[in-house]
Amino acid sequence: MKKFKLILFAICYLLFTALYADSVEASLVNKEVVVGNMAQLKLKATGSSIEFPNIEEINGLPIIGRHRGSNSSYTYINGQMKSEQSTTLVLTFAPQKSMTIPSYEVTIDGKSYKTKAIELKVVKATVPQANGKDKFALLMRANKKSVMVGEPLMVTVYFSLHHGVRLSDNPQYNKPEFKGFFVKDVEDQKTYNEGNRQVTELRYILTPKSEGNFTLEPATAKIGLVDRNRRDMFGRFFGTSWIPIVSNTLNITVEPKPNDSDLVGVFSIKNSIDSQSVKANKPVNLTVTIDGEGSLEDFEFPAYEIDGVTIYSDEAQITTNIVDNKLKSTFVKRFVFISDRDFSIPKRELSLYDTKSKTLKYLKVPSYDITVESTKTLNAVATPKEKNVGVVQSNIKVEKESMLDDDTKPIEVKSTDWYIVALAFVLGLLVSYLFKFVPTISWKKRVIVNESEALTLLYPHINKSKDIEDMVRKLYAKKNGNKNIQIDKVKLRELVENNT
Repeated sequence: MKKFKLILFAICYLLFTALYADSVEASLVNKEVVVGNMAQLKLKATGSSIEFPNIEEINGLPIIGRHRGSNSSYTYINGQMKSEQSTTLVLTFAPQKSMTIPSYEVTIDGKSYKTKAIELKVVKATVPQANGKDKFALLMRANKKSVMVGEPLMVTVYFSLHHGVRLSDNPQYNKPEFKGFFVKDVEDQKTYNEGNRQVTELRYILTPKSEGNFTLEPATAKIGLVDRNRRDMFGRFFGTSWIPIVSNTLNITVEPKPNDSDLVGVFSIKNSIDSQSVKANKPVNLTVTIDGEGSLEDFEFPAYEIDGVTIYSDEAQITTNIVDNKLKSTFVKRFVFISDRDFSIPKRELSLYDTKSKTLKYLKVPSYDITVESTKTLNAVATPKEKNVGVVQSNIKVEKESMLDDDTKPIEVKSTDWYIVALAFVLGLLVSYLFKFVPTISWKKRVIVNESEALTLLYPHINKSKDIEDMVRKLYAKKNGNKNIQIDKVKLRELVENNT
């Protein structure tokens, strides 16, 4: 009998240890979900100190929602009260196909524990249409299913809401990530009525970075509806019930460019130069404009490098518009050249794969020969030579003319009365005394934030003086990477204060 009690006690102890020892478990709220609905992974850990892994995505799908909660329970065994502490982490994501959720490692009281892999089944369903019976729907469509590297496409997310549906708040919308693409949001949002629904369009311009097969992840949203299960004392509904919805995914094929080109689309180029003959150290301005159909967001115009010439270029101005569901882009870049001698601006040639004619073309900026009037030439023009040139005699003594040799009369100096001198002296003392009571006016000088700002301020005044020209030239050179340039801060501050 005694042995039986010991065995029974051992069994109870082992069961208790198994139930309340540190442990971790992974589970799914629903093991089967329909495409368009959310899935929730629950990680439950038991222990006093718990560290969950930082999970940002599951099988490449971003985590949309995250919730963490703790719970404590108490149990009496053999007259003793035992406590259990557990923490639960719930992760929400939007699966589009069946998958195996991997194992995760959780640290409990300094020890590592691993969960088991779980199978999630995703069943297909008809994507709700804008004229369907659903209260609301989220759809995603693209104007092209196959493009080449650098060729833009437009993706539109449609949110449709059935007339008569009462929202308690604005939808909480999360746009797709569009991995592998340059993305530009189209700012003008369109809202209109179609049948018995109100439709809102959100548009994005995507430009693929590389070739391959891509799956555009879905857009997600949470819709807040009036909770009709909750009423106040007057019978009115209050509270919000949030319902998550997910759009469909899109498969996009990106082909390599048939020819290695700088641009893809239908573009033309224009260029203008303000002068090809300037004075020494005067600026020459060149403007390049590319305009047409396609994306110019990631385009960079090749830089100029000319020996003995200081070159400055501003940030390119890129504008993008949607015209007749097509992407129209304009690229404008300006260059400034400064030198004290003749130079040539080399030509530039950009390769373009024309998507309309399916051929390789070239956009050209011609070369320009710039004539610079040197300082020596200017001095020669300003000081014409004499016809008869003689030898300068430096030791010839020239008699100094007397001031009285002319016909003018001698200057008569009149004497001043002594009392007038005394009166002026007294008045001078009085004025000096009164100046002590005049408040001092302090002028706050402009503070130069940095050399880049000083360059912007001084450039419009470059023709005023040689000092400004020299300073602008040094600032250009330093901005373009010449580390040997030393800027006189005091001189720079004086020039800015005196010319702005």
